[in-house]
Amino acid sequence: MKATFRTSLKLASLALFLVVCLTGKASAQTARLEMGQLDHLGAKANESVDVNIDEKLMQLTAKFLSGKDPDEVKVKQLVSGLKGIYVKSFEFEHENEYSQVDVDSIRAQLKGPSWNRVVNVTSKREGGVEVYLMTTASQVSGLVVVAIEPKELTIVNIVGPVDLERLSELEGNFGVPEFGIGPAKPKQKQKN
Repeated sequence: MKATFRTSLKLASLALFLVVCLTGKASAQTARLEMGQLDHLGAKANESVDVNIDEKLMQLTAKFLSGKDPDEVKVKQLVSGLKGIYVKSFEFEHENEYSQVDVDSIRAQLKGPSWNRVVNVTSKREGGVEVYLMTTASQVSGLVVVAIEPKELTIVNIVGPVDLERLSELEGNFGVPEFGIGPAKPKQKQKN
């Protein structure tokens, strides 16, 4: 009977340990969003973009950036501490081909105490843009841009320490669309 009691005590202790561990993991928020629930929109979209660059792939890609081109040097420095860049973008032929439920599935992940909406631009005709930051202590550890237009839905998720002053340098790189959040980039002259 003692062996059964000890076995039960060990099982109860193990169960308590697992509950504590799982509770800790469930309450700890991550800067990476789950966006797989949007995959069904690809079948409806005329054009879709799906970018999944984790830390290893980002560092590998950064190695191929030129050390001589000033723009590429800036991008290389910017992504050096990032853990990932994830983008889902869908362009549709007709309006309202994605639902509010699709957008809400992303917004629900941004409701935790670590996330703060810092930008909210809305237009009844053109849609809107929302920018969320995840802060840990005094550092930005994640960023999400939700861009909603009648015929387009784009979610950008950047994981890792984000330098807000240099963020605009990511536009047009690693699948991050041009949002016009920074100073205008000079146009390059075409060679004849």
